[in-house]
Amino acid sequence: ALKDRMEIIRLSGYTDVDKLAIAKKYLLPRQLEENGIRRGKVTMRDKAILAIIHEYTREAGLRNLEREIGQVCRKLARKIAEGEKGPFAVTPKSLAKYLGAPRNLQETEGEVDEVGVATGLAWTPTGGDILFVEVSLVDGKGSVMITGYLGDVMKESAQAALSWVRAHARQLGIEESFFERVDLHLHVPEGAIPKDGPSAGVTLVTALVSMLTSRPVRARVAMTGEITLSGRVLPVGGLKEKALAALRAGINHVIAPARNGKDLEEIPRHEARQVHFTLVKTMDEVLSLALTRDPFSAKKASRKPERAPRAKGPR
Repeated sequence: ALKDRMEIIRLSGYTDVDKLAIAKKYLLPRQLEENGIRRGKVTMRDKAILAIIHEYTREAGLRNLEREIGQVCRKLARKIAEGEKGPFAVTPKSLAKYLGAPRNLQETEGEVDEVGVATGLAWTPTGGDILFVEVSLVDGKGSVMITGYLGDVMKESAQAALSWVRAHARQLGIEESFFERVDLHLHVPEGAIPKDGPSAGVTLVTALVSMLTSRPVRARVAMTGEITLSGRVLPVGGLKEKALAALRAGINHVIAPARNGKDLEEIPRHEARQVHFTLVKTMDEVLSLALTRDPFSAKKASRKPERAPRAKGPR
């Protein structure tokens, strides 16, 4: 009753651009002053700060980022106290000397077009992230195995994805009896991290179709969207964070639901210029874009995907 009488204000976490600006203007100068280091004695390049953000912290806020910057400053202050004159330049390569080995490593997949591996986008409390969906086929009797610490909603999305593929097997050029002779293993790596939500639906279908038709998935394409049994692509949340995660991973093409077009306005202008968005309404459009060869070569989808309007960032 009390919550019903209140206005709910939701604040998303900082983006990488926000964190970089705050670190340069406030966190780094404050840590230099607290550790007795004169201005100009230490320079920390933008790439070094971004490396700390990506490889040493995973948070929505800035507490750990300031802690890591402070650790670098303390070790530099010790060098100065021991008689080293400097000046000192902190680079991504030199971070390991001050902070140790990176704790958050970027996934190494997605560098080449692969069969049965699709790149999806996920929202987390610490921002957006990319996730890979893998599908493998083994001789069997038609059973399906789903692994990767998935929640109930994501498991249901996997079942819906499989049902859609089986219903469209003939259009995709797959033998309808094929499913009775093999077992499908669907896996989402990083099994120690829980994953849930319906937004990986299009990624699951793409990975399945890729494996069953032997058509590679484009490595530099990421996708997000919920699917229905009829093949419609439904809108999802967190598109801003997901788009920035794709950009951070070097992906420049994002497939998103058409009804998320309004959310592109929230993406900062500088980042929006570096990512090409394609808005889709059906699963047929997703497959035609994501696979290196159109799985509907015999029967092209008559409806073309909508081209996303240019996103406008804050003035």
